[in-house]
Amino acid sequence: MINYHIVVTITFGGRTMLKQSLKLIQKLQYKNGLFAAAAKDVRTGYNLSWLRDNVYISLGLQKVDKKSAIRNLRALLDILLKHEHKIDWMIAKPYPKYNFRYIHARYDPATMEEIRQEWGNKQNDAVGALLFAVGDFESKRMKVIRNDKDKRVLAKLVYYLAAIEYWHDSDNGMWEENEEVHASSVGACVAGLKKISKVIDVDPEMIEELIERGRITLHNLLPRESATKHTDLALLSLIYPYNVVTKWQKHLILRNVESILVRNKGVIRYVGDKYYNNGSYSGGEAEWCFGLTWLAIIHREQKNPAKYAVYMRKATLAMNSKGEMPELYYSNSEEHNENSPLGWAQAMYVDAVNNKFSIKLNI
Repeated sequence: MINYHIVVTITFGGRTMLKQSLKLIQKLQYKNGLFAAAAKDVRTGYNLSWLRDNVYISLGLQKVDKKSAIRNLRALLDILLKHEHKIDWMIAKPYPKYNFRYIHARYDPATMEEIRQEWGNKQNDAVGALLFAVGDFESKRMKVIRNDKDKRVLAKLVYYLAAIEYWHDSDNGMWEENEEVHASSVGACVAGLKKISKVIDVDPEMIEELIERGRITLHNLLPRESATKHTDLALLSLIYPYNVVTKWQKHLILRNVESILVRNKGVIRYVGDKYYNNGSYSGGEAEWCFGLTWLAIIHREQKNPAKYAVYMRKATLAMNSKGEMPELYYSNSEEHNENSPLGWAQAMYVDAVNNKFSIKLNI
């Protein structure tokens, strides 16, 4: 058996892409620790901060820039503390489930104020993602929780998920679209509850019941993402980082994503996606760059160096001339949209570069 143990080196136009990516990500971070979703001066609204994007950026940075990652997660806790009254309101009176009552998805990165514009703000996976990240960091002795206030608001997130009955709550999902029960949202909450239960004091019987309800939903729904979507890029989150699926469910998700959604410059989110759809003959769905690094990370974790190398090469070639990882490319084209670099995508590339395979890619 080959013993893979040498860290990968990827060069692009003579630059080491790990260092280049870290520089690009650092430019997105504000003094308070929050990251803009993309360049701070972009006019698409991606100069704002998303809870989910920030969590994935922190997960991507945890091996190489722990200080920035911890500062970011603490900033997300500061957001929750600033808007703690909303969490209390939902816990006390969960009905009616008006969208504006949910924890919002987007914030002004300078003031931490909610962006009150309607945006499909029912995004339960973002809450699960934050619980997961804090629990994950704490389990690795990276201290995120500062005091009793942090513990209090994290415990309230558990009661918040119970109040909205996350396991059958129709939310807008990772892609912020139509409301339905999403496997990726339920799975994020299951993973978050499992992780955070190890570090905060919450009734263990209650939290286990909440986890079990989510597991039942996943069992009944997978390998579908939802009632209207069979194969979806968001399902990869159930494999990595959350690891809440069985071996067979993992096999089905990977088989479906790789056989149906993978394209040259990225991975389409799902068949028929209209976001940045250019109407080309192939269906026109935009090709999301971080889908390639997501698959690379999964194959790294499964100790599959051949497939890891394939996806890392495709991901590196998807970078533009500045070494930026854009949000997406228009279908079958060399043109990406203006959200570049996408912080989430750049951070997933940083995560993917860190591995134990003896592979060197010169692009």
